[in-house]
Amino acid sequence: MVKILMAFLIGGLICLLGQLIMDLTPFSVTPTHILVAVVIGGAFVSAFGWYQPLIDIGGAGATIPLSGFGHSLAQGAISGAEKNGLLGAIGGGMEATAVGVVGAVVLGYLMALIFNPQG
Repeated sequence: MVKILMAFLIGGLICLLGQLIMDLTPFSVTPTHILVAVVIGGAFVSAFGWYQPLIDIGGAGATIPLSGFGHSLAQGAISGAEKNGLLGAIGGGMEATAVGVVGAVVLGYLMALIFNPQG
């Protein structure tokens, strides 16, 4: 029960941060800006080793938001670079996130087949 609560709190705080940025900045910040910023922020925080402790505390609440995607990209790039240099850094990020991306595309396609998307 505690793990569920921590996942809810961590995931909610990540989303709250994005919402506050959209609501409180004096210039126009769109959801697209927030999505990109959260992915880059997750990668940046991961590069300093600060994201894994957040995952240890929040579990899925830290891995499911887009900051978790940024973390996966960064960790894949780091491990790929250690194995194969610069080209490994590019391929490592793709390799680390490929399953999630393919899963999202396949499930999105299946849902579009089952339901009637309104374009």
